[in-house]
Amino acid sequence: MEKIFEKGENFIDHYRKLEEDLDTLKSECRVLKRRKIDINSRIETEVRLGQAVKEDVKGWLEDVQKMEEDIQDVEERVHSVSRYNRISLDILVREKIEEVKRIQDRGNFNEGLVIETAPPRGIMIPTEKIEGEISTKDEIQKHLMDDKVGMIGVCGIGGVGKTTIMKHINNALLSKGRFQKVIWVTVSYPLNVLELQKKIALAMGKTLPEDEEKMIRAAALMDIMGSKSFVLILDDLWEKFSLTDVGIPEPVQNKSKVVITSRSVEVCNYLDCKIVKVQPLSPQESLSLFLDRVGRDVLQKVSGLEETLKLIVEECDGLPLAIVVIAGSMKGEYDIAEWRNALNELRQCVRSVKCVEDEIFGRLRFSYDRLRSLQIQECFLYCSLFREDYEFFREYLIEDWIDEGLIVIDEWGSRQAAYDRGRAFLNRLLQNCLLEECVGSDRVKMHDVVRDMAIKSIGLGCGYMVKAGMKLKKVPNESEWEGDLKKSLECRMEVQDFNYLVNKSKDFDNLTAYEFRLTRDEGEIGRGGFFDFHQRKVSIHDCEIGEECIVLPDTLEGLWICNCKNMKNMRCSLNKTVLLENATELRRCFIEDFEGIECIVELDSSSSSLLNKLEDLSLHDSSNLSVLVRVEGVVTPPQIFSNLKYLWIRFCSAMRNLVPLELLQALQNLQSIQFRGCEQMEEIIASSDSDASSSNKFTFTFPNLRTLILVQLGQLKSICGDKGVMVCDSIEEIQIIQCPKLKRFPLQLPLLDNGEPSPPRFLKKIGIDEESKEWWESVVELNHPNAKNILQPFLKFTPFDEWSRW
Repeated sequence: MEKIFEKGENFIDHYRKLEEDLDTLKSECRVLKRRKIDINSRIETEVRLGQAVKEDVKGWLEDVQKMEEDIQDVEERVHSVSRYNRISLDILVREKIEEVKRIQDRGNFNEGLVIETAPPRGIMIPTEKIEGEISTKDEIQKHLMDDKVGMIGVCGIGGVGKTTIMKHINNALLSKGRFQKVIWVTVSYPLNVLELQKKIALAMGKTLPEDEEKMIRAAALMDIMGSKSFVLILDDLWEKFSLTDVGIPEPVQNKSKVVITSRSVEVCNYLDCKIVKVQPLSPQESLSLFLDRVGRDVLQKVSGLEETLKLIVEECDGLPLAIVVIAGSMKGEYDIAEWRNALNELRQCVRSVKCVEDEIFGRLRFSYDRLRSLQIQECFLYCSLFREDYEFFREYLIEDWIDEGLIVIDEWGSRQAAYDRGRAFLNRLLQNCLLEECVGSDRVKMHDVVRDMAIKSIGLGCGYMVKAGMKLKKVPNESEWEGDLKKSLECRMEVQDFNYLVNKSKDFDNLTAYEFRLTRDEGEIGRGGFFDFHQRKVSIHDCEIGEECIVLPDTLEGLWICNCKNMKNMRCSLNKTVLLENATELRRCFIEDFEGIECIVELDSSSSSLLNKLEDLSLHDSSNLSVLVRVEGVVTPPQIFSNLKYLWIRFCSAMRNLVPLELLQALQNLQSIQFRGCEQMEEIIASSDSDASSSNKFTFTFPNLRTLILVQLGQLKSICGDKGVMVCDSIEEIQIIQCPKLKRFPLQLPLLDNGEPSPPRFLKKIGIDEESKEWWESVVELNHPNAKNILQPFLKFTPFDEWSRW
């Protein structure tokens, strides 16, 4: 009898605790997922070092992936389980809990994740054809082969071609076997010893202890480098330093070489280098390079151009950078009068400077002036606000231009149109060689000499102050803030200086806009008290928030946060998981790579108008953010998100939907919605249980929506339940890319007088990736049987790689 009662109690226990056990399973799965993320991060670092992942690690990751899919399937079954199946399903849930724990135990990998393999000798660097400089290359290579020479200094003025020559030599060294390692490091100004040590160690296939002092790290690096013969190329060195302090062995002792490129002969002499001076190109070499860049057919297309073109090339004074930039600005110009005018403008730019050192700036300024657009010029100058050799992701740079108001959305009608305009601006800067592509076409950078020219231009009254990369420990003197300064600076502040900055904030009232970029090379910010700004814009990058809460001001208008850990201690309120509670003045918000925040706003019975001025919200890369607004049994305040126009959410892996249906009235001003890579997203608008169970269709409306973009949403099943119908007469563009589980697209087409559907009045395009063509034709359903025929003229099938920027 006792066994019968015990068995009965077990059945009751299973019946009652299904949801509780499911929560436990999900909690254990989150622990497992965090471990998977950590292991993937470690693997990524090891693979970059040339190591091979162990098979049991690969198997473990596959088991984790399968378990995540199994748990998702269990969750779906729990949501629809009948009372007769609750017991058997809870038994399964408890089995899965134990299975997850076993997988967790297997994920310790105390013996490492990878098989030790020899890392590559170096990295082949993409290069372009080099014009001339044969004798210079031969001289450098001769010193590299001389056992008596350890230090080589490649010197010359900015833009003369030092880096280009060394890229060719780097690749030539890798094709030969004399040296075991060939290491390329771009140093940049100012010299950061910790970053230099890190880059060299990574190239050697090793890592250094993160928390140790420089001296201990130097000793560790000395041991690593002393075991191999190497060529270390330090590009663009500006400052004197000690090899020993960094941890670089004296090169002659182990038949190694250190090659530096620098504009400063003094730096090369200090390091006891064998100096090789890079000379400008000869007139014939200069002309050949110019024609390569502008197009050799220009002489045939423009009658009488030869003499003018030679004079323009002479003005470049044999400097490859000037030749490339000026040729880029003249490419596609076939009017002889334009060429003669260009010669006059170029001469004027060069003659206007007062010293030989600045003549290169005059030549580059010519290309800047020829942009002929104040908007493009401001976008170009904006790039110089970042530290030297900063690499911009194309997409984020354009977004920054838009967020800074350099490209005004209202002038172009939509964020998408403004973004396309930004693409055109970026392409123009690349064509004019004022920006250059990095390794991998998704990033661009500004040549250090071009940046110097831009900063000179900024100094001519453009209303910017540039202190980026200067590692400021104090706010600049108040006198530097006088005048109509538009943008501020990037401050790399020490913790003890935060109070100074806050106390001085009242002195910044003359600024027309405020932006503080608070970053740290190491450690945390926020420890030791509240960090409370009273300015309109705050930008915080690459920080780990300390234990004390950082309180952002309620008066904040713009917030940019990127790559910040422990975000739960930074907010506009003191709630541990809600980011923006009382930011009543916030208009723009961009947050990327953030952890610890589960929702942006939480509504309860005490909520009043929230974020009613917010226009632009971008949320990227979070594993915790599960919903935009969390509702605790209240009716939505009418003013929440009432001005939100642009919403971008990408790679937020825990997000299952945007908002519940009852909050949709708050989003009536939305003009653009974009989702990408939210792997758990099942619905855009979460339908209620009563809507889901009803057999009647219901309507939801986006009266101002122009752009709807859904990319790589692998679990997306509906826009708003099975019965929701979306009325959106303002829609202009729809893109659905790799959403294989979406079975129904609920767009309501307008009806003609005869009852037949017609396309939305403003619709221009429906974009589908080519791989999803069969999905569109045979899987997805629309609201009218003839809808696909009606929409056929607007369809555009394109390979997925062309959508990669989204």
